[in-house]
This record gives sequence, C-alpha cells and structure tokens, in this order.
Amino acid sequence: MLRLLQPLFALFATQDDEKLRQMVEYLKEENRILRSKLPTTLTLTNREKSRLIKLGSAVGSAIRLLVTIVSYRTFCRWTAAVAGPPLKKKRAAVERKPGRPRTAAEIRELVLKIARENGFGYTRILGELKKLGIHTVSRSTVVNILKEAELDPGPKRGEGSWDEFVKRHAATLWASDFVSVRTLTAAGFVDLYILFFIHIGSRRVIASAPTASPDSAWVTQQARNATMQMADWGLEASRLLIDNDPKFTESFDAVFEGQGTAVQRVGPRAPNMNAYAERWVLSLRQECLDHFLVCGENHLAYLVREYIAHYNLERPHQAKGNVPLPEAEEVEPRILQFPSGKVKCRERLGGVLRHYYRAAA
Repeated sequence: MLRLLQPLFALFATQDDEKLRQMVEYLKEENRILRSKLPTTLTLTNREKSRLIKLGSAVGSAIRLLVTIVSYRTFCRWTAAVAGPPLKKKRAAVERKPGRPRTAAEIRELVLKIARENGFGYTRILGELKKLGIHTVSRSTVVNILKEAELDPGPKRGEGSWDEFVKRHAATLWASDFVSVRTLTAAGFVDLYILFFIHIGSRRVIASAPTASPDSAWVTQQARNATMQMADWGLEASRLLIDNDPKFTESFDAVFEGQGTAVQRVGPRAPNMNAYAERWVLSLRQECLDHFLVCGENHLAYLVREYIAHYNLERPHQAKGNVPLPEAEEVEPRILQFPSGKVKCRERLGGVLRHYYRAAA
C-alpha cells in the first residue's frame, strides 16, 4: 500500500496550491464513487485504525472534511480511546473544595470526649491536647467542634447538676426510703412499713423487718442495724439521701452523723433526686410483691428477705454490666469464663424468682 502512495505523494510535492486543491477534489469524488460500490459497513483491523488515527491526527481539524471511510464522530471516538482518560490528579484538583481541610475524626472525637467527661472549657481542652502531642489544633477549631456538637465551649461553673453530684459520690453515697405494703391481717388490711438502704455505687440493699408502727425508737434502731451492716460489708457512707418524710426523726439523723455520715434531705415532691431508692421500690413491687396477696408481718418479712437475697446475689443488674453483684469480699462478680457443668435453676418464692447457674463439673 505504501508503494502505491509514494508516487502520489511525489506528485503532490511538485504541484502548486491550486493544482493540489483540484487533485484533492478529484480524489474525494473518486473515493465517493468507490465507496458507493462497496458494502455499507467496512470492518477495519486494529492496525488499520492505528494508521488512520496517526495520519488523521496530523491533519488536525481538517480531517472533518477528509474522512469518508467512517463518520467523523467515529474517528473522534477512536482518537479519544487511544489518548485514554484524563489524569486523576487533574480531576481531583478541579473537584477539591476550597478552604482548609476538615479536622481529623480522631481529634474531633477526642475533643468531645474530654469535654463531656470533665466539663472543661475550650482553653483547657486545648491544653490537654498539647499534653497528648497534638499541636495542629487552634482555639477556634476546638470552639467550632464543640458548637457543632451543641456543647457550650465555656467551662462549667458552680457545683454542677444533681446527676453529676450523685455520680461523683457514688462510692460512698447511700439512699434510704420507706416502702408501704397493704397487708391482710386478722384485723383486716393494714399498712406495713419497711425501711431500706441502697448503696449507689454497688447497688447492694439493706432492708428492715416490717412494722405497722414506724415510730422514732424503731427507726433509730434500724439506723443502728444498717450502720453495722455497712461496716461488715466494708462500704463507707459519707452521705445519706432521704426525703422529708416525718418518720425520719432527729434521732435517726444522729445515728449516722455520729458515724461521720452527712444526712442530706432532697427537695419536696422531687422523686428524681432520690431516683435510685424510688427505682428499687418499683423493682420490689414488680418482681415480687405484685405476685402475692401479702398476709401478715411474717409473710411480708419472708417475701422481702427472699427478694433481697435474690437482688444482692443472683439477679443481673443492667447498670453494673448486666451481671450479678459481687459478694462483699469480692471485687468483681463471679462470671464463668468458659461454660462448664450442667445448667441448673434455683427457685425462690415458688418460681417467681429464678436463678440459673452451672453446677460444679
């Protein structure tokens, strides 16, 4: 093919522009006549396409007037396929948004963690970040992170919320309240009272025997019994939360104050300020007392005694990792690391309370 084209190229080289134009017109017309005699579709090899692309690219935009073997759009598609897609770097540079890049997610999470756990202001948080070797964050960045999370960038002032107070003193904080139970006796229905104490940190509970007459002498004696049980368990009592019930007398306060425990009364009509005690009352009723018609003091004492044993030793507690409470001499509850032994069930109160455990292998 090249040998056939060489004489034609030599002829072009010896002619002037006008003659060249006339010769091209003749060749184009001859090409159209030849094309009309050929099949509608021509199949080209990859080598033939490459040669046309090489020669056509050198012609430039004038190829639109010359190309006849295929359409101009097809020729352009061939050329684009050979050139390949644009470089990714150029596309990324075009699509990149203006402005400084966003702070790393790890740093943002750390800022929010410090703020939520301590109540620090943005200046103190910035100091904590520098202690950890993070020097690329500015004050304004910390402020913006806190505002996006709807946190006040300023430090907390004053004593903080009641919830924070309770959590801060949980290890040595106790709460106390009365439970009244409508009981059937030989004289008819009578309200019996139980005085209980709950340790906020461990959730362990101490409960008195029931009485129909919770007078000052009885309440004072229950306070003495409770302080002795607290000492046996090794659980300190720096504060005791109670409500404004008149059954909590001055002699009751004196027992705890003599042990170095500050008695703090919550506000009137504010059950949420003594929420742990209120929640225990609900658990006692729903899980135990609501299943029985209580008949007399001995019956009620038995029910409460069985529930206390189940609550303190067997029942999983969601707030404590959903496991039973550890015994007084243990730091952590006894949880089997590897299942072994047959699963058995210990029932209390006729199956109202059930405890599942593995028998020793």
